[in-house]
Amino acid sequence: MSAAVIQLLVLAGIAIFLILRLRSVLGTREGFEKPPLSASEAKQGKVSDRPDLEVIEGGPDRDITDHVPEGSSAALALAQMKRVEPSFSVHEFLQGARGAYEMILMAFENGELERIEPYLDSDVRDAFAEVISQREAQGITVDSNFVGVRELTLTGAELDAGSNLAEITVRFVGEMTHIVRDANGTVLEGSETEIKRQRDVWTFARKMGTGDPNWQLVATGE
Repeated sequence: MSAAVIQLLVLAGIAIFLILRLRSVLGTREGFEKPPLSASEAKQGKVSDRPDLEVIEGGPDRDITDHVPEGSSAALALAQMKRVEPSFSVHEFLQGARGAYEMILMAFENGELERIEPYLDSDVRDAFAEVISQREAQGITVDSNFVGVRELTLTGAELDAGSNLAEITVRFVGEMTHIVRDANGTVLEGSETEIKRQRDVWTFARKMGTGDPNWQLVATGE
């Protein structure tokens, strides 16, 4: 095998790795936006005028009904999001949310707020910054290791018809090791072997139909 062929194979492997990493980040583009459907194409994909009955091969849109009950307010909102932005996929959003959860949670635990600021609403960013500042002032350090997401559930969705501002709420159950130490290095909480289960309910927002694909975390809870 020639050196040129080996070099091409190495570059191809690097490209595939980078694409997989980018897809794990919430709101990352996949190279291009699908064009909006024409009026005739849109009519062919429905069994009725109800927005929650978008169909794929003659049935309800499984991309919606696999995650929320058919006919629910969340299903209606998600269908409207798809009308505004036909390339929107609930499944891909949740995959992105999974990656964003780990990224944002670990950055907060490690006090690395700068690298996640683009993904945070100003109120959430300020709340995170305050907690991090309090930890630093008290000399408290946190050492965390993310194990994985045990559960991920879409619990709500809304779309403002006037502004096309979408909000999607997701419940996460994550697993991680979490050690809190005081200024003297004494362990106050957790251990290196004990896996802590972390429960969070996060709401992400984005204006649909715009060139910016990034969702922002706008609310947190349990």
